[in-house]
Amino acid sequence: MTLFEAVGGEPTFRKLVDEFYAGVADDPLLRPMYPEEDLGPAADRLTLFLMQYWGGPRTYSEQRGHPRLRMRHAPFRIGAAERDAWLRHMRRAVDRLDLPPEIASALWDYLERAAYFMVNVMEDPAAGA
Repeated sequence: MTLFEAVGGEPTFRKLVDEFYAGVADDPLLRPMYPEEDLGPAADRLTLFLMQYWGGPRTYSEQRGHPRLRMRHAPFRIGAAERDAWLRHMRRAVDRLDLPPEIASALWDYLERAAYFMVNVMEDPAAGA
């Protein structure tokens, strides 16, 4: 059984992403990264990507090709602050799913690794001094 099936399929991933974007909508650091007036298109893309990654339909690749996550996010400044804000909203979203601990842990482990992977701005800790 895939994680996609274990969590209940598409409805669970839609809930996860809806909860995540509810936080992003009011986040002054993250919201500017979504140029569309409506977060709906971004939410659809993330939902399709996560469903495919976890063993669901391959709709994301059929519509958009290879995910190329770093390339698609390259135009945006993603430093530690942006990563941490993203993780804060995603943590809240994962927690609201009330998944069994082993499934929640697997999902969170991937999301956390992905967030760190997306960082494209290395900040100099001495620069703030």
